[in-house]
Amino acid sequence: MPDFQATLLTFAAMLIEVLKSKIHRVTVTEANLNYIGSITLDPDMMEAADMIEGEKVQVLNCMNGARLETYIIKGERGSRVVCLNGPAARLVELGDIVIVVTYAHMTREEAAGYKPTIVFPDTATNRLK
Repeated sequence: MPDFQATLLTFAAMLIEVLKSKIHRVTVTEANLNYIGSITLDPDMMEAADMIEGEKVQVLNCMNGARLETYIIKGERGSRVVCLNGPAARLVELGDIVIVVTYAHMTREEAAGYKPTIVFPDTATNRLK
């Protein structure tokens, strides 16, 4: 069994974490402290950014520098919702501009040819450009 563990550790060490997708500068429309946690996003934004429900995301608040990790909940299509739920609601205010980021693990070789998906919504309306 030690050979299997060594092989597994070697393989894991060869993976790097790279940017998979990003919703760059989107406006927070809601903050719901009494929800169990997560970020609710409009499915139109999720699909444009190659993000899926339940996926781990990092949320970067451009207004106060806060950074947090949570997971995505699918909101109502066409709503342009960006809602931080649960404890994350303490780290944003309505109208804050945030960046929502996902990462992927891949080998250096895979990463060399990989291009992340980045979307740039209109910060005034959260409409996709």
